[in-house]
Amino acid sequence: MSGSGQRAAEYRIEDLAHLSGATVRTIRAYQDRGLLPKPERRGRSNVYGDTHLARLHQIAGLLDRGYTLASIKELLEAWDAGKGLGGVLGLVTEVDGPWTDEEADRISRAELDERFGGKPDDAAVDEAVELGVLERIPGREDEFLVPSPQELAVAVELHAAGVPLPAISGHLRELRGQVEHIAARFLEFTTEHVFARYLGHRPPTDADAAEAATLVRRLRPLAQQTVDAELARAMRLFATRHLQQHLGAEAPPVTDSEPATVTLPEETMRAVRRLVGPGNAAAFIAAATEREVQARALDAFAANHRTAGEVDQSTSNRM
Repeated sequence: MSGSGQRAAEYRIEDLAHLSGATVRTIRAYQDRGLLPKPERRGRSNVYGDTHLARLHQIAGLLDRGYTLASIKELLEAWDAGKGLGGVLGLVTEVDGPWTDEEADRISRAELDERFGGKPDDAAVDEAVELGVLERIPGREDEFLVPSPQELAVAVELHAAGVPLPAISGHLRELRGQVEHIAARFLEFTTEHVFARYLGHRPPTDADAAEAATLVRRLRPLAQQTVDAELARAMRLFATRHLQQHLGAEAPPVTDSEPATVTLPEETMRAVRRLVGPGNAAAFIAAATEREVQARALDAFAANHRTAGEVDQSTSNRM
């Protein structure tokens, strides 16, 4: 029941469960774990207030962000001890927020089939869902969520250029593993040199957490900018050499039976090793080269397609 006038709100446990979205059993379990203050005893009834409701909302928010009940208890104990929790929650929100400006989109199954040649392919759709390129929408069998329209557009262009869907999926799996390694290394690097001084306390103080959140916001784009710049430089270098090997008069084409050794500048190799680790450098360079060659092939294909269209149009105009 709710109070009136200046009286604080009071709830039975069933009311608290309804307002918070938690079950009665969960609320009692939180009490037993020390996550939720004990209710006030009124005769034979327990009475809860807005403090309990706010605490349940805090717990739910932290659980949604992947925190365990044990770590949540530490944070809440810090809050109760007067250390503050606002900065920590701000840091959690900053890290958990979007790391790209790209917005998700939706696509119908009919449009998806059309973009990939018009022939339905249930196996390819299932694999795209497994990879997270598509997400199923509950209750909508004919529609999908597209977390990254840009990633889907790349797959469409590769398929239009003649790359089979299984090859595209396999390439994405390989690339994803390499990129995840880069992300892990960047986090280790920034944690060691930037964030370690803010995260020394467990949990961090409110002021340190707030300052760390500001740094996350500033440093967020740096990993992608670094990878973009290094990948562009490496692709330009290797793609040029690759093209010279295939088209140049001085260098014969390299076949599978004639492996060639290419000497790379030490500065380039150091940059690649810093990004992906020594064990992944060769695979990263090979994948980067393949990607650039595919991109140039797509450009050439598009240019030829435009030229052919212009010729057809010119012929049509003369007739």
